[in-house]
Amino acid sequence: MAHGYAEMVADVPADMQEPPAPKPLRKPKKKLVRRTGRDYSQALRRTFQAAFLLMNVWLGGVFYVWVRQFETSSPAQLSRPAGVEGWLPIAGMMNAKYWLLTGHVPELHPAAMFLLLTFVAIAFLLRKAFCSWLCPVGTISEYLWRAGRKILRRNFRLWPWLDIPLRSLKYVLLGFFVWAVSSMSATAIAAFMRSEYGLITDVKMLNFFRYMGETGAIVVGILVLASVFIQNFWCRYLCPYGALLGLTSLLSPLRIRREPSACVDCSKCAKACPSSLPVDKLITIKSAECTGCMECVSVCPAQGALQMSPVWPLQSRLASQPKVVPAWALAAGIAALFFGIVGYAKTVDHWNSEIPATVYQKLVPHANEARHPMPGDPALQD
Repeated sequence: MAHGYAEMVADVPADMQEPPAPKPLRKPKKKLVRRTGRDYSQALRRTFQAAFLLMNVWLGGVFYVWVRQFETSSPAQLSRPAGVEGWLPIAGMMNAKYWLLTGHVPELHPAAMFLLLTFVAIAFLLRKAFCSWLCPVGTISEYLWRAGRKILRRNFRLWPWLDIPLRSLKYVLLGFFVWAVSSMSATAIAAFMRSEYGLITDVKMLNFFRYMGETGAIVVGILVLASVFIQNFWCRYLCPYGALLGLTSLLSPLRIRREPSACVDCSKCAKACPSSLPVDKLITIKSAECTGCMECVSVCPAQGALQMSPVWPLQSRLASQPKVVPAWALAAGIAALFFGIVGYAKTVDHWNSEIPATVYQKLVPHANEARHPMPGDPALQD
């Protein structure tokens, strides 16, 4: 039967036969021009991560010993390290509003404000680099998912229908905190800071971890376990601080840029991106999820295909405008902003909280008894 059909087709004149289907065209493979020189971005970044993590461990240790001095009525030998206020971002937001409304730097927890301003400045100028270069929580989270990849041979990604709504949670949390702070007047903020809770909010933060209850331990355990399976689980879905810095980074003049003519479409950049961004499909990475970690740049094998670049409105008109920001320049910028702003605060004597030791002696041993002032508290009213 099939043979007869073939003979029938053969009898049809050639000009009446249907032409054979064209073979699909293959995309020509680009020639790889391999990068010259060694990439040091990740070595630099991990050095910054380790240094900042060790600094936070040291601050936490000194702060713990300082608290124990008052709890045991021991002679005061250490001063309170104001750097622990970096863990009080809400206090930083409140003090920043107070400063904007009154023009006066607050006397209580000023370091919280200056550290918040430092990290926002880094995000504004250098992408969300605080999250991937400095944040101790981000550093621990990164080592957790790397451990998970080593043990399980992979990390997992949530389905898009679940990933996108979960990513919005950190913006919802940020919106709640912004709403809460924006609804407070300067008088209410000052009253809150002078309350017993406001004076020792750093001690209460320490006590949360020292005397963690069952519910807190379960929540922390779930977050740790989730971070082993999913890259940067806390940072990606729940961190309101990261949400604030991500929105700020949208205004940053720096972007990861891909040069299509040099790109060989190997997709290594997209596979390496901890934020799961489609770096290999885009020309410029504008997402608020980009942390400026430069992981994608470090794995790119092609010369000039992927780089951190400034994006200025007049860039095309400025012949001398640099087109590449190397990792060392990004690292230097982070260090300059951090030490510059913190150093300025210390120089002008706006770093330490001026709280007498007698007040701490009274409040620190009973920190767990201090209650958060409620919105209807008369002390918070104008």
